[in-house]
Amino acid sequence: MTGQRLVAVLMTALLAGCGSAVATTGPVPAAPERPYAVGMRQFTVDPDGIRPLPVTVWYPVEPSPSPGPVTAPPAAPGVRARARVAVGRFPVVVFSHGLRSLPGLHAQLTTRWAAAGFVVAAPTYPRTNLRARSFTRDDVRNQPADAWRLVRHLVRLGARPGDPLGAHLAVDRFAAAGHSAGGHTTLGMFAAGQPFPVRAGIVIAGGRPVAGVARPLAPMLFVHGGADRVVPESIGRAAYARCLGPAAFLSLPGQGHGEYLNPGRPGFPQVLATTTDFLRWTLYADRAALRRLPADATAPALTAFTTRSFPS
Repeated sequence: MTGQRLVAVLMTALLAGCGSAVATTGPVPAAPERPYAVGMRQFTVDPDGIRPLPVTVWYPVEPSPSPGPVTAPPAAPGVRARARVAVGRFPVVVFSHGLRSLPGLHAQLTTRWAAAGFVVAAPTYPRTNLRARSFTRDDVRNQPADAWRLVRHLVRLGARPGDPLGAHLAVDRFAAAGHSAGGHTTLGMFAAGQPFPVRAGIVIAGGRPVAGVARPLAPMLFVHGGADRVVPESIGRAAYARCLGPAAFLSLPGQGHGEYLNPGRPGFPQVLATTTDFLRWTLYADRAALRRLPADATAPALTAFTTRSFPS
């Protein structure tokens, strides 16, 4: 079965029961050569359900006049509320926040991914977010299913003719990413039995099983501080060792639970460049980004980068 036919079959299965909707088809554009400005919009999945899921979406707007190529980490973009999405179709990254956090607290990273040519959809999980009325860390086990609800919602948007966001989603090219408990959530999305493929995952300061042991075949990137006392690096290393497909591990010796996610802090340029390269490779098939990964991830005395089963 060809890759295109496999995607078509999977899309048909995913959309079963969704009326006469037809998934968006067509070639994914080449990896962007220039950074974009960034737009933002918000909506809620299942607003009247038992687990309403507010979602913040950052997306490419129009090419920035900046002459800098996307091969360099994009600078902090300005964000425009409800601006028109740039021409084209863009791969989607579902980003999961950690305990007592919010999507906006990760905007320094997610908006830069949007500027690099990705739609980033970040759910606010109902019982672990910063403003949850009934906070419970045990609810993390339910979050992979929440993230899959968001994936299905975005696929349906992609099937609506003329939808201002859905028309620009490459709904056959999803990745998942997350920090801390959001990293656990991300890994849980790769548990066996899911009907729709997520092409890649980025687990930042995470790795505990929450929805059954995951042994991903998809490419995975782990990012972890070597001195993390909240989720020890050994947790991420164990998840890395369970991967059945290509996997990479970016370690930041001496760093804790996520200070490297903040611009101006040691390691942020390497984390940004490595994650952007990884997404460009896995979602845009950008082989140049794959070749850049080892150099972009490496900073003497600051980072350590290892891979398993990576293509050369």
